Amino acid sequence: MFTGIIEAVGTLTELRRQGEDMALTVHAPGLDFSDVKLGDSIATNGVCLTVVALGDQRYTADVSLETLSCTGFAKAKVGDPVNLEKALMPTSRLGGHLVSGHVDGVGEVKSKSSSGRAIEYWIKAPGELSRYIAEKGSIAVDGISLTVNAVQGDVFRLTIVPHTAQETTIARWKPGHRVNLEVDQIARYLERLMQGKAHDSASSSLTLEKLAQSGFL
Repeated sequence: MFTGIIEAVGTLTELRRQGEDMALTVHAPGLDFSDVKLGDSIATNGVCLTVVALGDQRYTADVSLETLSCTGFAKAKVGDPVNLEKALMPTSRLGGHLVSGHVDGVGEVKSKSSSGRAIEYWIKAPGELSRYIAEKGSIAVDGISLTVNAVQGDVFRLTIVPHTAQETTIARWKPGHRVNLEVDQIARYLERLMQGKAHDSASSSLTLEKLAQSGFL
């Protein structure tokens, strides 16, 4: 589990194909490795990856075919910057929102403009995710916990303050750039809850109808 508060920006230094899968190596001199060990999780551009090797200010992680198929890593290149966050500890402050590191889909930056000292981005989400994105709600974009400031269909607006742009990869985003999206988990759980209630209601109505037909009611 993560918070979406980026701890450092690293650089992809190696992308090694392993059959249909891939292993990637990240050099991250700004990340504190003192408490990182093999098997730990590090959110890399919002994707929860398991550390399989450690070196001098760098780590290697395996990326499965499933992960490649639903994240931006399918088109990653050596030299690309990546947002990094170590897994949440019980004593950590929850500065952003609860982020699982399981990417729901890939979005595309549609426009970039200035708004005072801030930068505004409009991002297009996959159609099947749009119902989970709400104005003033939270969303993780490349692992960054951000607030949605406007929604128009499957396109939503982000307003990025200078500090966030400086401490993440956001300043490099431009129209056409692809980003990993993870919607707020609460929205998914609420949808499932409502589906369950609808199913229970339908089941109860069907049971009552059968009892009536049998002459018990």
